[in-house]
Parts: sequence; C-alpha cells; structure tokens
Amino acid sequence: MEYRKLGRTGLRVSAMGIGAGGPSRLGQRDGLRSEAESVALVLQALDAGVNFIDTAEAYGTEEIVGKAVAQRDRGQIIISSKKRLRNENISREQLRSGLHDSLRRLGANYLDVYHLHGMRPEQYDYYANEIVPEMQSLQRQGLIRFIGVTEHWNDDLRHTMLQRALVDGLFDVIMVGFNLLNQGARDAVLRAAIKQDIGVLIMFAVRRALSRPDKLKATLRDLIDSGELDADDINLEQPLSFLLDDGAAASIPDAAYRFCLAEAGAHVILSGTGNPAHLQANLRSFAAPALPAAHVARLKRIFGRVWSVTGQ
Repeated sequence: MEYRKLGRTGLRVSAMGIGAGGPSRLGQRDGLRSEAESVALVLQALDAGVNFIDTAEAYGTEEIVGKAVAQRDRGQIIISSKKRLRNENISREQLRSGLHDSLRRLGANYLDVYHLHGMRPEQYDYYANEIVPEMQSLQRQGLIRFIGVTEHWNDDLRHTMLQRALVDGLFDVIMVGFNLLNQGARDAVLRAAIKQDIGVLIMFAVRRALSRPDKLKATLRDLIDSGELDADDINLEQPLSFLLDDGAAASIPDAAYRFCLAEAGAHVILSGTGNPAHLQANLRSFAAPALPAAHVARLKRIFGRVWSVTGQ
C-alpha cells in the first residue's frame, strides 16, 4: 500500500481509502451483508494496509466502522466523518450534537477529520462565518483534529464552492469529485490545493458509468450529443477498449482508480464496496503500476471538455 502526506495536516494516509457511503455503504444499503460481515470487510481492508476510513452520519455506517476500529490500533487509523447539511442551515448546537453523536456511534473520543457534508455554493457564506468558528472551538477542545468540507458535486459541476473555500483557506481537507470522465477539478481545484498544501480526498473515482457497461455507453452517447466528446474518439461498441486491449488495465474500474491515483494533488482515492472479492480487486488496482503515459494522455485529450457528468 502506498502512503501519502495529507497536505498540511501531516497525517500519513493510505492512497486507498475505504468509503463507507456510496452505492454499497459497506453492503448495508440493500441489506446484502449482515453487520458482522460489514465489520469483517472493514477489517479486511485495514489488514491489507488501508488506514483511512471515510464515513458520515448520513451513511448509517459509523457504528460498523467503530466496531471494526475497536479491534485494531486506533492510533494507526485515520477516521473521517461528516455532519450532514440540510436545506435549512444547521446551528452551532446542531453541529456540536452531531459531532458528539458521531463520536458515540464510532466509540471514539476524537475525529481525525470532521467535514461539513455536501455544501452548496449558496450556503458557503453562512457556514464560513457561523459554523467554522464553532468547528475551530471543537478543534481546540481536541474533539476534531482537522476541519474539512465536501462538495455537492451533482449540483455544483464547476466546483464553485470549493474554489471559494480554497481562497479563504479555512479548511485543512477537502473532498472533491474527480474521475477520468470529468477531469474539471484538475484546473478548478487541484492546482490551488497543491499550492496551499490542502489535503485532498477524491470521491466518484468509480461510479455507475465506470462500472456498468450499459451506463458507460449511455453516458458517452450523451456527451457526444452535447458536443463534449468527439464521436471519432469513442468506439461505442467497446467503450475505452484501448485501456484493456494491451493488458494495461484489468478492467475499466481498474483503469479509473489508477488514473485518479496518479493525479497530482490527490492524496486519498475513496473506494467503496460491500463485497470481499470486490475489495480484493480494488486493492490490486491500488497496488498496480501506473497506467501507460500514452493512455493517460489520451484520456486527458478525449475528456478534456467534459463538465456535465459526474459518472453517477
């Protein structure tokens, strides 16, 4: 497992992070796994060298994460959780109670990173002025080590909120949407994050469009229709087959993880699963060598104009 410094936090984090949300929520979303099986899945990842786990009050997986972490050395594990933001702004009291509830569910007395979860651009002023000072107070009390924010990418395709956050420098860690289909965050977010030494978590590295062939074909057709892709660059019968034809990648998801893994400024690439075999496949992707430079350059050229999709 590769480890990286999470920006100015100084935390040593695994390049692969376990995402306890997403479509699977550790196998809990559709009841595919028992609680014990989901705990075992987290332990499997930890024992393979993953030391970063991202959860949230909204995911319903904090207790599972807590039960797994309790069986290993907490001091070696980085836990990230989040306070869900609603349409109506939360209060300082709601932030505090949310943090304490998360700590209770996790069986922890501190969080390494605590995020404001899914912030929209129109919410930024309120949270920057009213809630971040409360987070800083909780940080001084030792309940939060570092302060983070995650974007609501589906509604903020141009990363407007994160661009403001980077100018203000209030957040130690950010979570940004980025994948090989939509690389807009490279110029919009990642370059500035590098300059400011901000910790960066990548979400949406693989979503339905990069894990389901039918969804990938439909997404590519839409991008051709919108003018964001050139039809001559895409074989819709075998989309992105050049990544597989020479054996450079084992699958499209494998290529997608490795593409993000090599992106400058990306520290942790979040990977969600509810299946032990799928987890092993993801671990193999993170242990694989870099994609050939020619393939990376081709992906950057093909998808360089795409802004309208997230891969969701």
